Amino acid sequence: MVQNLNKKKKFNNYYYVYLILSKKKNKLTSYVGYTNNLKKRILMHNSGKGAKFTRGNKWKLVYYKKYKTKKNAIKEEFLLKKNYLLKSKIKNNFINENFNIITV
Repeated sequence: MVQNLNKKKKFNNYYYVYLILSKKKNKLTSYVGYTNNLKKRILMHNSGKGAKFTRGNKWKLVYYKKYKTKKNAIKEEFLLKKNYLLKSKIKNNFINENFNIITV
C-alpha cells in the first residue's frame, strides 16, 4: 500500500492546563502542568517519564482546561500553580465526588 506523502498529519491545536493528584503516606500531593497531548502526558507521569516531581507515584487527573494558544496555557498554568485557594477547591470537589480517591 502506497501512502500519499502530500497529506498533512492532523495535530492537536489545543493546549491543556491540568491538575493531577497522588496519594502518598495518607497525604494528597498535587501537580499542575500544561501540554498539547493530555492523554500522553498523564501516561508519561504514571510511567515515571514525566516531570521529576511526579516520578514514583500514580497520578489521577482531576482537572483540566483547554486553551487555543500555548501562551495562554502557560499563563494560566502559572496562575493555577500560585493560586493555592483554587487548587484546594479543586482537590476538595474531587474528594467529595470520589470518596475513594486513589488506591495505591
